[in-house]
Amino acid sequence: MVFNGVEVGAFAVWAFGVVSSIVSPLYSRNTKYMAHTVAGATLGLTQPVNIEHPKISFAAKEIDAVEWKGDILAVGVTEKDMTKDEKSKFQNSVLKKLDGLLGGLLAEVLSEEDFTGKAGQTAVLRLPGLGSKRVGLIGLGLAASSPAAFRGLGEAVAAAAKTAQANSVAIVLASSEGLSNESKLSAASSIASGTVLGIHEDNRYKSESKKPQLKSVDILGLGTGPELEKKLKYAEDISSAIIFGRELVNSPANVLTPAALAAESSKIASLYSDVLSANILTAEQCKELKMGSYLGVAAASANPPYFIHLCYKPPSGPIKAKLALVGKGLTFDSGGYNIKTGSGCSIELMKTDMGGSAAVLGAAKALGQIKPPGVEVHFIVASCENMISGTGMRPGDIITASNGKTIEVNNTDAEGRLTLADALVYACNQGVEKIVDLATLTGACIVALGPSIAGVFTPSDDLAKEVFEASEVSGEKFWRMPLEESYWESMKSGVADMVNTGGGQGGAITAALFLKQFVDEKVQWMHIDLAGPVWNDKKRVATGFGVSTLVEWVLKNSSK
Repeated sequence: MVFNGVEVGAFAVWAFGVVSSIVSPLYSRNTKYMAHTVAGATLGLTQPVNIEHPKISFAAKEIDAVEWKGDILAVGVTEKDMTKDEKSKFQNSVLKKLDGLLGGLLAEVLSEEDFTGKAGQTAVLRLPGLGSKRVGLIGLGLAASSPAAFRGLGEAVAAAAKTAQANSVAIVLASSEGLSNESKLSAASSIASGTVLGIHEDNRYKSESKKPQLKSVDILGLGTGPELEKKLKYAEDISSAIIFGRELVNSPANVLTPAALAAESSKIASLYSDVLSANILTAEQCKELKMGSYLGVAAASANPPYFIHLCYKPPSGPIKAKLALVGKGLTFDSGGYNIKTGSGCSIELMKTDMGGSAAVLGAAKALGQIKPPGVEVHFIVASCENMISGTGMRPGDIITASNGKTIEVNNTDAEGRLTLADALVYACNQGVEKIVDLATLTGACIVALGPSIAGVFTPSDDLAKEVFEASEVSGEKFWRMPLEESYWESMKSGVADMVNTGGGQGGAITAALFLKQFVDEKVQWMHIDLAGPVWNDKKRVATGFGVSTLVEWVLKNSSK
């Protein structure tokens, strides 16, 4: 991905009573097709361990919190909930009842802990007098109404459960009276999803690891019944897909090669063969399609490229919308002859340069489970490595994309857009009406929006509205950026149709303008630069960003 003209990295179940598990990606008994090989052995002798993810059963119950028995009773509280009367007694009914049973100890200890309900605050107390071994209070800030806030509550509960090695947890909101029925359903789903994502640890590459103990979670006071079961099942599908995407990005480049990514894609299609099909193109087949831009990037690597095309079609009924999700799939990016060097180049994080493809394939997995009617979706990834060898493209080379446009390569480290160029042409040729592409494309976008917000570029206001409505449900953060056409002047070449990088300024915008050259004008198109939020630099793990929003967007276009 490009930073000041140079590509860099993204630095810095659970339904009602149902038990489910997630199978780790990249586990295969036949590992020779998964990784770069040396003398018949996996590079570094590294193979991911097959770890079965924790099985958590979620149950929705309408019982009084003080009657619940188990390891941790977790209460989500706002700053307002912590208000006390003139006698230093809680005014909130849930906290008042808990404090009464504990003889005032809850208020006393929380005061000593300086717990005020601010977002990010957690207090887990072992106090006698309740059916639960511990009481945990999770701060929600001034108010809690967004999916992101409730997902954060679930994650905080998961962290507390890990620390206490808890087997059973109940979660209740101190104030749920003001929530509508729809809001309660959404809150329960977000809490469940956050708990599962918070419990998840990617230990496939560790020689030793502790397995979380959490087995059951009761959600109290947010309703019961079929609608809630449906929402919790949706949380299961989304969480499973996000974890799948996380583990793809976390996997090192000596394991997750283009061949391995293609194999994982085929595995998804096989798992949901009633609605998904896979077409994996080899380099020779891509050559027949004249994908010179994509193949130019792949030319230097000993690991061959694979062009991935999954297609979702509903099991029955008419198709009302045809969509494409296109993800950048660089399983490793050395920068090529413009090799990444110096402080901040983040070459050690270049395994994350396939974060866009992880979001797309994660969405494919979720949609294979959900099976929305009335919509056809194409999932497209031009997967390869950007390496260095005598066969690789050089600065100054001219390559020809599959739509006939020529590109003067003035920077081999601006390779992601070259792969996406042919992928976008291919997507348009599928007869789709709308395309969303996702890529860890530019460090410039990280400079503009920081590590938590993805940049959105589109000439279509209608498409922007759809995706931003989807993001409100998912809780993921996006910001629309300008497509300033006058900046295209910096992308013109004297000897070809265009160069692949402009000047040092507005790098995320010129990258988006480059991609626009490969999209049919009749197709609504959006580019999402997720270079920042694809990776959690503090935890040093992938986030699974984009999966949830993509699924919500597809559902909005379905007849569901």
